[in-house]
Amino acid sequence: MTVKLKAVSRENQAHSALKGIRESGLVPGVVYGKAKESKSIAVDSIELVKTVRDEGRNAIISLDIENDSSVDVMLHDYQMNPIKDELVHVDFYIVNMSEEMDVEVPLHLVGEAQGSKDGGVLQQPMYELQVRAKPGDIPEEISIDVSKLEIGDSISIADLPTGKNYEFLDDADTTVVTVVPPDTIEDIEEEETDENAEPELVGAESEEEK
Repeated sequence: MTVKLKAVSRENQAHSALKGIRESGLVPGVVYGKAKESKSIAVDSIELVKTVRDEGRNAIISLDIENDSSVDVMLHDYQMNPIKDELVHVDFYIVNMSEEMDVEVPLHLVGEAQGSKDGGVLQQPMYELQVRAKPGDIPEEISIDVSKLEIGDSISIADLPTGKNYEFLDDADTTVVTVVPPDTIEDIEEEETDENAEPELVGAESEEEK
């Protein structure tokens, strides 16, 4: 579903102008696309955050630019002020609704694995999956029911239901979730401890030999 977001054109690129834009509650940004001339704009920071939170990172946004025509875009990149935790700049990419594109889609696990209830440990090596689809067919997330997984069970890309309007790009054998025995975790921790131990010098004398 396409959501609407208003934007204003931004002509003055001076640092003082950018500061004024941010102080007014807007975040500066650019709109660009294949064979499209980039355009400087600004959008309401709160409205943008709300849109992404409600619709997802891959939402199709109809950007209504002041004194210009609307364009379908996706949020391509953004910059944050690490101290104030505020948006300071955003990049929007103009999409062609009839062309496929590659994106990362969040992986969401549903339920509690039976193996976890039996003492096993649920591991999720991947939190996002590479998906190819037309902009309007990109799923908001990929949900996996893990409630029936026993200790030793796993789910790979090949086990996921294939959407009729999108395809997975990751290797089919890639494991996305597994339930391992608790002693496996202990073995891994012991191996990491041994690897981090200081190695002995070959030929060095021991304290007893000294």
